[in-house]
Amino acid sequence: MTNSTDKIDSIIINEVQLILAEKRTSLAVMRTGIAVLALPLSVISVLIATSKYYDIWHVLHFLIPLAVLNLSLIFLGFYLIMRSIFKMRNYDHHIHQIKLKHSAIGEFIE
Repeated sequence: MTNSTDKIDSIIINEVQLILAEKRTSLAVMRTGIAVLALPLSVISVLIATSKYYDIWHVLHFLIPLAVLNLSLIFLGFYLIMRSIFKMRNYDHHIHQIKLKHSAIGEFIE
């Protein structure tokens, strides 16, 4: 009987480890989203810092595609961040369900 419970306990621990690995992946996606979100801000700050060296009307054909690219990067960054937040909340919910279902293991999981 103890062999069977040890096997079940190891399966439960492996499930939690798998969920935590997925949570780490979501954190990496969030880090990527933050980096993607920071890129347009740095481009805009460089454009503002160098704005006295050019006339906006003469480089408008460059600025419009750049603005579209910056907006798409901002949306991509927010999408990645929000998606990872929702997934991490889902993983936390799964871990909480495992803790409730298996109270002997639950004391070891925070």
